[in-house]
Amino acid sequence: MFRSLIIPLAFVACFSNAYATLKPVSLFSDHMVLQKGVVVPVWGTAGEGALVTVQYNGQSVSAKTVQGKWMLSLQPLPYISKGSEMKIFSGPDTIHIQDVLVGEVWLCSGQSNMERQLGPRPPQQPIYNWEQERDAANYPLIREYYVPLKYSTTTIPDVNNQWTVCSPQTVSDFTAVGYFFAKNLYAKMQVPVGIIFSAFGGTPAEDWTSIAALESNPNLKDMIQNYAKTISGPGWKPQGQCISGLYNGMIYPLLPYAIKGVAWYQGESNNDRAAEYQEILPTMIANWRTDFKQPEMPFLIVQIAPHKGMRPEIREAQFLVVKKVKKTALIVTTDCGDSADIHPTHKQPVGERLAIAAAGLAYGVKGEYSGPMFQQSTQEKDQLIVTFSHTGKGLVAKGDTLTGFEISNGQEYYPAIARIQKNKIVLFNEHVPHPTLVRYGWTNVPKVNLYNKEGLPASPFRNDVSNN
Repeated sequence: MFRSLIIPLAFVACFSNAYATLKPVSLFSDHMVLQKGVVVPVWGTAGEGALVTVQYNGQSVSAKTVQGKWMLSLQPLPYISKGSEMKIFSGPDTIHIQDVLVGEVWLCSGQSNMERQLGPRPPQQPIYNWEQERDAANYPLIREYYVPLKYSTTTIPDVNNQWTVCSPQTVSDFTAVGYFFAKNLYAKMQVPVGIIFSAFGGTPAEDWTSIAALESNPNLKDMIQNYAKTISGPGWKPQGQCISGLYNGMIYPLLPYAIKGVAWYQGESNNDRAAEYQEILPTMIANWRTDFKQPEMPFLIVQIAPHKGMRPEIREAQFLVVKKVKKTALIVTTDCGDSADIHPTHKQPVGERLAIAAAGLAYGVKGEYSGPMFQQSTQEKDQLIVTFSHTGKGLVAKGDTLTGFEISNGQEYYPAIARIQKNKIVLFNEHVPHPTLVRYGWTNVPKVNLYNKEGLPASPFRNDVSNN
């Protein structure tokens, strides 16, 4: 009888001591960047009922541990560009976190074009000019926190990694797009920039969305039921792939870290389900905004670049999501693609345009932050007049004549002669009387050249989406 009591009592003792040691989650570690100007949650584990205190920048905040976990909040902080110390203590335990900065923190997420690091990744082609970029990457105020690739069927509390200071010795492992985004953002703002790198190649958006959020959208019922069939098709599959698995393993551990917004580069794995993507992506955005406790958190969406396998409908889906969902921006990449390579090597313009979009959408910097976006078309006799938002200082053609426009009167599409008149496009073709339909860049590899004078390209579009 005495022997039978030993095992359960020992189990209880071990369980009660599981969180006995004070420990913040690994996001709160040396070289971290905290978000400026907002309430900053800090959390971790400790012994049951322990009083945990966090001291930073003159603030001292305490909270008691409940069920082995504690969470407290620092009041909004100013920019801090000189590394300072955060102290966390409880009873005899004290943790000193060194070189803490306060600046702008962005989550860089998506699939392989965001996951691709700056340095070599055979058999993929090298990032354009990567060695020169590496050698010039002396940016100690830019830091990255890397989230390891992980599918999980249940939510996990921490990924147990660390922050890395940007330097020529470390930047090769940074996300290339994220690094170019951070570098350009730093150049504009001259404040610390933290990027949380959480991306996984070959993954659809539903894997990044919580199952509760997916199930809350009745339009996604069939997708959820047919998920196993969808991922069983041809092509490479991530190990352990499951619906919501990346939300559980690569987003949930970050919640609710204070961030400014999200840079999202994904869609290739939803290419064959573009209409469905129009439901999944807004659901994911709402899911993340809720869970990060920021109902209007900016989302910067990189449009899929030209490639022989990428259909125009997936770019349209991204375009329509941005038109529909507030506080989003579309980063158009029609001039950054490679028809033969799904991983185009010219990532610098993507990062630069992300920073421009962030400046306008998230920070209210005056000036145009998006390329031209189709608004409406109007028929005038044998012409179509197309108007755009985000025309900036005016529309321009990069080249002698505008290309990529097609018009129709309900029958066959014909290439249109396109002319810029002020901030509108006039389209006509002698073979198309009374045209009503227009499309631009409507092919897997569009050849297009409409920009605004700020140098940002127009998004492909069509004015008839009834069959999508």
